[in-house]
Amino acid sequence: MSKISLSAIGRAAKTATIGAIKGTGETASALVGASRDLLLVTVEGVTQVTTTAEKGVVEIIKGAVSGTAEVGEEVLTTIKSAVRGTVKGASEAGADVGKVAVAATQAAIEAAENVGEDAGSAMKHAVTGAIEAADEIGTDTAKAVRDVLTTSIKGAKDVIKQPLK
Repeated sequence: MSKISLSAIGRAAKTATIGAIKGTGETASALVGASRDLLLVTVEGVTQVTTTAEKGVVEIIKGAVSGTAEVGEEVLTTIKSAVRGTVKGASEAGADVGKVAVAATQAAIEAAENVGEDAGSAMKHAVTGAIEAADEIGTDTAKAVRDVLTTSIKGAKDVIKQPLK
């Protein structure tokens, strides 16, 4: 297992993830909220919201995966929850949700590989988390996220079985 280099945002995500794992039985829902909150704080007051969100989401995902691996918990569940939370946060911050979903999914795949997890499984969980968040946001967002993931992430088309019409 290789060590993941983390920025301040990544370290905050790692700390939040470890706290969620140790402090609550509802790890997945705690991670959705923590990832969302971290992304909102990261982009608060920034003019280039989408660019900042894309950079922030990479660090949040890396931190969450690193923290989960460090305490020996289920990395794939963390990936799904963290991606879901960051996509929801991107919507609330006014960022391009599709771009953030792609950045989060790519970060999840890379972070998973760095801690010895299967990249294909990481992609499936990340895409599922992004789609769940997009579905909660609304029909237009759900369609846009499905479209951009299908064209940007290898294998996502197989995970997205029923695209919206």
